[in-house]
Amino acid sequence: MAAQTRPNHCAAPHVRPPRTARRIAVIGAGAAGLVAARELRREGHSVVVFERAGGVGGTWIYDAAVESDPLSLSPRRRVVHTSLYESLRTNLPRESMGFLDYPFLAKEAEDGRDRRRFPGHGEVLRYLEDFARDFDLGRMIRFETEVSHVGMTNDDSGGGGWMVRSRRADGDGEGEEEMSEVYDGVVVCNGHYTAPRVAEIPGIDTWPGKQMHSHNYRVPEPFRDLVVVLIGGSASAVDISRDIAKVAKAVHVASRSAPPGTELKQPGYDNMWLRSMIECAHEDGTVVFEGGGSMLADVILHCTGYKYHFPFLETKGIVTVDDNRVGPLYKHIFPPLLAPWLSFIGLPWKVAPFPLFELQSKWVAGVLSGRIALPTQQEMMDDVNAFYSELESSCCPQRYTHNLSNYQFDYDDWLSAACGCEFVEDWRRQMYVATSENRVARLETYRDEWEDDHLVIQAHEDFQRQSKVHT
Repeated sequence: MAAQTRPNHCAAPHVRPPRTARRIAVIGAGAAGLVAARELRREGHSVVVFERAGGVGGTWIYDAAVESDPLSLSPRRRVVHTSLYESLRTNLPRESMGFLDYPFLAKEAEDGRDRRRFPGHGEVLRYLEDFARDFDLGRMIRFETEVSHVGMTNDDSGGGGWMVRSRRADGDGEGEEEMSEVYDGVVVCNGHYTAPRVAEIPGIDTWPGKQMHSHNYRVPEPFRDLVVVLIGGSASAVDISRDIAKVAKAVHVASRSAPPGTELKQPGYDNMWLRSMIECAHEDGTVVFEGGGSMLADVILHCTGYKYHFPFLETKGIVTVDDNRVGPLYKHIFPPLLAPWLSFIGLPWKVAPFPLFELQSKWVAGVLSGRIALPTQQEMMDDVNAFYSELESSCCPQRYTHNLSNYQFDYDDWLSAACGCEFVEDWRRQMYVATSENRVARLETYRDEWEDDHLVIQAHEDFQRQSKVHT
């Protein structure tokens, strides 16, 4: 498919039934919450966005502070909502990362902007701030307001309204203002990078070293001259292991995908090895790896991902989180028994997130207005059950339910068709694949060396056409 012109990336259906305006609460003002608010307003809904931070951006707001519990397990800990580390750069190029009708362009004329193709986290935050400003979203957002409860008011279908209880710090910071309001529907956009998953290690309770989760990693200096065992194989594990290797005595990356007995020195490093997964830990400080091999370690760093967490949400057991599967959800968004009044934006992972959030939001907004029809409850449940059966038959772990890495663009196209939108441009697909392949070939330098400039040219030609249409 060639690059296409799309004024709003969404073509209106030939016959548009009358819309019904709803009063909708959006939980969170990160990337998902911002684009959800925009699409809901475009569809004619009245929107209130609840955001506990003092600004937009969600997980893209960097905070040098870390939690009091380095594993982030204690319910009494001071919660820090970001998982960013200081050196983080995007692992997707800005062309494919931005929203469909709001390109993530390098701001050539502005001082202090990060013009790199794979920019640092601060540039992503500024992009989201620009998005909120240019679409005048701030007036819909209640900052420094935390949602403590979301639940149905009258019946078990959610159609009778949703109670949203929130609390906001007083202006003098000495008290809290509590509020209870009823909305027609709730869109949950609270992200999934706050509640860490931690590896289970036999003997860890008596192991004397320090444990922490990557949620609390910011800079490498605390690991100077230490022996670190890092668990994980994700993008953050790759970044953090290399960050720490600059100062640590040794870094051993324990991966579930490495065969037992693996001990491979990593190319370009004298102090970093790939190891098999940890088998157990001992009270003398020893860490033992599967298939043999052990060492005295100072730190075990868990780069083991996160759990979906909705502490404010009460659905009378209709929606549950089981082994990191949020369900049952039709197309990762609507609980069939509560649709369309409750929805989730942004659950899928291993995706190009912002365009996916945008398409999900368009669909939710259209369904809530009545412009787009959902299948019956039974049809949606049948679809969910068929999806779960497919995962099981392919031996896919339940915790990977929302991993869309193998079919994210098919999912995007399904959403586009449901909304009456043109499909995502082919250059985005090709660029995503090219970046993935380049990451494998140039793990240390893929953010600064690439071979897909022809796709960059296509992207910018498409952006220019959009700009001419808008003007």
